[in-house]
Amino acid sequence: MLKTLSILFAMCAMTAGALTASASDKPNIIIIYADDLGYGDLGCYGHPTIRTPNLDRMAAEGMRFTEFYSTAEVCTPSRAALMTGRYPVRNGMCHDKFRVLRNNSKGGLPKDEVTLPELLKTQGYATGMVGKWHLGHLPEHLPPHHGFDSYFGMPFSNDMMPAPDAPKGRERFFAENNDYWKTPLIRGTEIVEEHPDQRQLTKRYSDEAVRFIKEKKNAPFFLYVAHSFPHVPLFASENFRGKSPAGIYGDVVEELDWSVGQILDTLRAEGLDEKTLVVFSSDNGPWLIFDDHGGSAGLLKEGKGSTWEGGMRVPGIFWWPTKIPAGSIQREMANTMDVFATCALLGGATLPETKIDGIDISPLLFGTGTVDRPPFMYYRGATLYACRLGRWKAHFLTQPAYGTPKAEPHDPPQLYQVKIDPGERWDRAALNPDVIAQIKSAVEQHRAGLQMAPTQLEETVATAP
Repeated sequence: MLKTLSILFAMCAMTAGALTASASDKPNIIIIYADDLGYGDLGCYGHPTIRTPNLDRMAAEGMRFTEFYSTAEVCTPSRAALMTGRYPVRNGMCHDKFRVLRNNSKGGLPKDEVTLPELLKTQGYATGMVGKWHLGHLPEHLPPHHGFDSYFGMPFSNDMMPAPDAPKGRERFFAENNDYWKTPLIRGTEIVEEHPDQRQLTKRYSDEAVRFIKEKKNAPFFLYVAHSFPHVPLFASENFRGKSPAGIYGDVVEELDWSVGQILDTLRAEGLDEKTLVVFSSDNGPWLIFDDHGGSAGLLKEGKGSTWEGGMRVPGIFWWPTKIPAGSIQREMANTMDVFATCALLGGATLPETKIDGIDISPLLFGTGTVDRPPFMYYRGATLYACRLGRWKAHFLTQPAYGTPKAEPHDPPQLYQVKIDPGERWDRAALNPDVIAQIKSAVEQHRAGLQMAPTQLEETVATAP
């Protein structure tokens, strides 16, 4: 009901504004989302051997954030936050044990959640998605039921349906054998391939994205391209396999970079570059337990699965020629929930009446001012582990990303000045009790206004998809 009212309100706002705003005033919006790409995996973020000329150029022509965050440390909740602008605990897309939706989960993004494509559709946008969804694989949970006019991609991670005869354990992840994996491809809500060739996946996603841009170029459009890589298992096409000095991981990232180049080149060729905002980021940090098949968090601590900086601070590049100052480096923090709020408002939509945790960061993007940044909460599953307030980050709980150790509580919390200590090496709690008091107050205020939704991740069905 709340979702229906929010969308009806936005449609009324669209009608009221139609006399003063035309479709040509609304930017096209493209979000490109990598899977498990680390903060240090791109040339423009300091990687010495992975070659990413297209993303480097995108940063040189736009804005690169040095403190950009995913809202979660693993796939499902981070994607829910991007699509809804809300902490995943508000919509049940997290769980302390079942931290992502599996290939046999029956849950998905709740129907009453208002998504970014739904808001943009009220403003006349064509909406399309290509790639990994991971917000529910059953037909009623797929992208066409959450605001997307079209969808082509995988319903969950590319490793979630190993073949019955695949080796057990870690061996199959390193074998680079496509026969070991059966994650299907879906168009709309129907399976079109039960065993796709993952070596062609990045190219096929790119072709779909380019086709969508060309077909929808005469009206405002929103395109969400969520790559399946560099999540393991890693696969690259013949044009990239064995070409990177950084090994197979480098091959995969360099092909993703090529894909970004295909999208940007298409915008230029179609005369859409000055009408289009493009955002590039990653759903969480690198999966470090996979050695050379995982990525790098650079100077940050830990990776995917943790609430240390390496688990949630990710690349964040924003590109909109003539609007975003070229070559700018933004050192203010932002996160994926802000992408929701900013894109919705740029598209002329009214934000839902439900609690939205993201804020409009267009003043940062356009160099017109500052923003009032609320405290940022680091959740692992449904539990709050840390909070950042300004330059300070307090850890109330710490836990390795993977393995058997349980969460370790800290009282007082560990305190790091992440502006000058992004590696979180020097605990400053003893010297700054006043900062700890401020952060504790912020956390208490957050919890007081938090209505946690029942989890969607725990229950399972017998078969999938």
